[in-house]
Amino acid sequence: MIGAVLSESKLSYRVYAPYVESLELDFKGLGRFKAERDELGYFSLEVDGVKEGQEYKLILNGKEEIPDPLSKYQPYGVHGNSAVVDTRFDIPEINAPKLEDLIIYEIHVGTFSERGDFQGVIEKLDYLKDLGVTAIEIMPIAQFPGKRDWGYNGVYLFAVQNTYGGPKGFAELVKEAHRRNIAVILDVVYNHVGPEGNYLIKLGPYFSTKYNTPWGLTFNFDDRGSDAVRELVIENVKYWFDVFKVDGLRLDAVHAIFDSSPKHILQEIAEVAHQRNKIVIAESDLNDPKIVRNECGYGIDAQWTDDFHHAIHAYITGERSGYYMDFGSIRDIEKAFRDVFVYDGKYSKFRGKTHGAPVGDLSRCKFVVYIQNHDQVGNRGNGERLSTLVDKTTYLIAATLYMLSPYIPMVFMGEEYFETNPFLYFSDFSDPQLIKGVREGRLKDYGQTVDPQSEEAFLKSKLSWKIDEEVLDYYKRLIEIRKKYLIKCRKPDEVASGENWIKVRIGELLTVASFSVAEIEFGRRGELLVGVNFPKTVEGKVKLTKGVGVYLLK
Repeated sequence: MIGAVLSESKLSYRVYAPYVESLELDFKGLGRFKAERDELGYFSLEVDGVKEGQEYKLILNGKEEIPDPLSKYQPYGVHGNSAVVDTRFDIPEINAPKLEDLIIYEIHVGTFSERGDFQGVIEKLDYLKDLGVTAIEIMPIAQFPGKRDWGYNGVYLFAVQNTYGGPKGFAELVKEAHRRNIAVILDVVYNHVGPEGNYLIKLGPYFSTKYNTPWGLTFNFDDRGSDAVRELVIENVKYWFDVFKVDGLRLDAVHAIFDSSPKHILQEIAEVAHQRNKIVIAESDLNDPKIVRNECGYGIDAQWTDDFHHAIHAYITGERSGYYMDFGSIRDIEKAFRDVFVYDGKYSKFRGKTHGAPVGDLSRCKFVVYIQNHDQVGNRGNGERLSTLVDKTTYLIAATLYMLSPYIPMVFMGEEYFETNPFLYFSDFSDPQLIKGVREGRLKDYGQTVDPQSEEAFLKSKLSWKIDEEVLDYYKRLIEIRKKYLIKCRKPDEVASGENWIKVRIGELLTVASFSVAEIEFGRRGELLVGVNFPKTVEGKVKLTKGVGVYLLK
């Protein structure tokens, strides 16, 4: 147990703070209570008469007042008093979907609804159930500075963002999702903490002096004092699983988690999850199958696969800047279907070195694919969604390819109904120097012209909910077909491509896409299940216009 735990009217508290000589908890209206320090630098105490909602702060060395870095609720933001929370929530458990049954829907709470909170997500759960997704993936909710942020600037691992509805609001969201048999995957950040409101640094060696990330201080997982840091992160993993009953975690940018310990922290996280029958998904740009291997690996259940996105995006948009310079051929899409990683030991011009390793016979449901996500849209600078970059037929071709791939598909909120509002980068820092750096950095690195600190950037990024029924119905049909016909996790039985077309067969399900007029050979008769501009039946050599078709072979 770490942090504040409320049981009836007694509060127990424990924290690792070797940088501090004395530590007190100052409860508003109750007084100050001194914690006892042991030889390792842990402070602990118990206080009677504490009730839920009680505000408090820490007093370091008898004089410095700070919020509790292990707080479970920050009602006034990252710099205000902490508050005690009774976390004995009544949330029903569900059996988390098997990997082969996952259809994920990524949500940013603040921009998903007009309300911009957990209740706004709850109000759309029936819509998501009808769409057919089996899990929602919530972008980070750990308390961040201000009222608006993507969530990756969080500084309180255990405190649920106050402007979203706090811990009770999140508990209600999980409860309502589970009532509809929708799993909840929470995006968590263990590679760094944000640059504003990090009071944890005052307590002990929580952050590395050996490693750096582009986004902030990284956790100390392998140096002096790292036992307590690992305990902190593992306790946080348990917190989301045991208290809020989430069904899985998405680990942000694991390539920026540095750990030379005999057992990597990623492996420890995976073991904690699997003990509870939960899942863990990693974001990684390493193209390294070690992350998802059980033997000689970390045992993570699945990982995001950018190569699939890059291959399709570069081909259909013609973009070649940045990492897209490594992609652009129809053969790249073919390889992404055949081998998962396009760069699996190949030389990358963008990186200037050989990149990646082959995945071999690993289950294809160890990989998550998408044609949009918060990074690929939001880091464009102007936040353009794919709906504004290509025509609708091309858009539906791309949707068909990834939704009926052998991999786990992930829908980015609004994609399913052809949302055209951008998804920009936005933040709400209060430090003038930090604000200046963010503004200049986003303009220089990404070309973002809308001030990321402005409310305008946030409001422009909200979903319009102007639904294109044709596109929404098409997505629903794709999901139905995936659930009914697709032999999931299986390598394609056939992948072939030509100058401007590609076809992929998995079992008796054949997906064919043509990006202009093409003549394609169909060895067997096929009956159309869903498509755009393609005939209802095909057999032999068929001349096709630009479009896509999903056929059940006879």
